[in-house]
Amino acid sequence: MSKLDKEALESLDSMRELMDNADCLISQEQVERALDRMAEEITRDLGDKLPVFYCVMNGGLITTGHLLTRLGFPLEVDYLHATRYRNELRGGELFWRVSPEIPMAGRHVVIVDDILDEGATLAAILEYCKEAKAASVTTAVLVDKQHDRKAVPGLKADYCSLEVADRYVFGFGMDYKGYWRNAPGIFAPKGM
Repeated sequence: MSKLDKEALESLDSMRELMDNADCLISQEQVERALDRMAEEITRDLGDKLPVFYCVMNGGLITTGHLLTRLGFPLEVDYLHATRYRNELRGGELFWRVSPEIPMAGRHVVIVDDILDEGATLAAILEYCKEAKAASVTTAVLVDKQHDRKAVPGLKADYCSLEVADRYVFGFGMDYKGYWRNAPGIFAPKGM
């Protein structure tokens, strides 16, 4: 067995062990109900606006996919890729991988992401939208992490149905070292 194969097996074992021992903070059923509430609010506010939804990759992918299937009105979808984590446990400098393709000028924009943690990434994206002359910009995040370290004091998502304690979380779009975005709920590693 090659060194690379051994490392992959060790990584696989450690990721399985992480999940086996993780605390489930929010079940998939609770996530589904939260997405239903979020969809109702967005439909009420934007159902007649022909908005464009921008998924923040990679974290927002699962939330966006589940949210969009709940919206019964015409809309456009695009994505952007801005990150501070790059598969690390702590955020660093903002890194833009992909800018959106659909122009924002004059459009009602909805930014969809997985979590509002410190909010530096979201704040930079909101500034980008304003500079692009969007008619309006709203934000939809699945989870708001409760702490007092927001990049912009008082930063809140316009649409958010779930809150979590100040722990490292993964699942439903959020990752642990690049893995477990696909976990069916919101989890936290033991001791973190």
